[in-house]
Amino acid sequence: MTEWIGAAEAAERLGIKPASLYAYVSRGVLARRQEPGGRGSLYDAREIARLARRGRPRRAPAGAELVIDTAITEIAAGHLRYRGQDVMELATRRSFEEVALLLWGASPDEQAQERTAGPWQATPAALAAGTGAQAALPSRLLPLERLQVIVPALAATDPLRLHLDPPAVMAAGRALIAGMVDCLPPASGATAPPEASAGDAAAGAGAGSIAARLTSALSPGDPPPGLARVVQTALVLLADHELAASTLAARVAASVRADPYAVVATGLGAVGGALHGGASLAAETMLGLAAEPADAPRVVGDLLRRGQRIMGFGHFAYPAGDPRSVLLLRALEEYAPASPRLAVARAVIAEARRRALPEPNVDFTVAALTSVAGLVPGAGEAIFAVARAAGWIAHALEEYDRHAPIRPRGVYVGPAAAS
Repeated sequence: MTEWIGAAEAAERLGIKPASLYAYVSRGVLARRQEPGGRGSLYDAREIARLARRGRPRRAPAGAELVIDTAITEIAAGHLRYRGQDVMELATRRSFEEVALLLWGASPDEQAQERTAGPWQATPAALAAGTGAQAALPSRLLPLERLQVIVPALAATDPLRLHLDPPAVMAAGRALIAGMVDCLPPASGATAPPEASAGDAAAGAGAGSIAARLTSALSPGDPPPGLARVVQTALVLLADHELAASTLAARVAASVRADPYAVVATGLGAVGGALHGGASLAAETMLGLAAEPADAPRVVGDLLRRGQRIMGFGHFAYPAGDPRSVLLLRALEEYAPASPRLAVARAVIAEARRRALPEPNVDFTVAALTSVAGLVPGAGEAIFAVARAAGWIAHALEEYDRHAPIRPRGVYVGPAAAS
């Protein structure tokens, strides 16, 4: 019979600090399970004993590790869960709005009420400010760059943004995400007349789900039936992913009591990095280089010959393959099974496998979604950012409750002090 021990005892048997124990879990050295009732973590005593006999792992982590206790998202053994619920199941039967409330720690009754509540909306003043701010930008900017301007404009219209009690933060989160979507310009390129008023800016905004409105904003024409459902699947799958770089940045901001808008703005600043949310843009560009499936070997081969990384393939958390990518690809195949662009995406995956590259991750499949649906350039980054805003707010709520700044220490390696 397996003996399960708590974190403090496991750390003591190994002669390490609890933070190092959690680092071993994040690196796959140790497995753990939740104590009944979610009160803490339990470890297999035999596994702890084997590790103690071998000594501490000598493999250095890929990057600096900062371990933070969180009850929001768990990535373990190839599975992804939001507050204990399997994300693959959530993506097939729950709306993005419901999942956001789950991430935010809303009660079951509050989550149930979301099904009958009206659509999320920003105030007319917020819509006017956000729309006006992004309208002043050059016309060829990508959606993510517009979102980085929209969010501070929304914040300027909310006098209660520094009220950090959970109900107030959740209310701000609803309005903020709605404003992000509704302030994006029409993908058709149409612009509001210069004499448009604040009331005009709000007209027509706020009708329908976040997924439907975002799909409409990113589609050059009328979105085909069923596309919003695929976008919603992507939103749920992307809503959180533990302590990704943008989420850590957002948590640091929240730990010093930055308001929800500033938290999301911080996350937006990091999410566009080429090794984070920007990976979908690189994959989108790669897919655009292949006019037909027969072009896939040339496109992949050219990138490899230039020594470039094939973005959208492989993920350290999923050595056997990203389950989010599998589910989203299945939804895309159900939506447009005969799409020529889907055939190109399949050909790229086949070529990557032929060259023994890792399996595609969700960044590649989001890029495939934008290609199949004919969305505007950079649409994948926008889907990622809107989705992850829900996760950033969830992590902000945890930090507001902790009342302790996140303050890592640096290890000085520069010149010695002059004598």
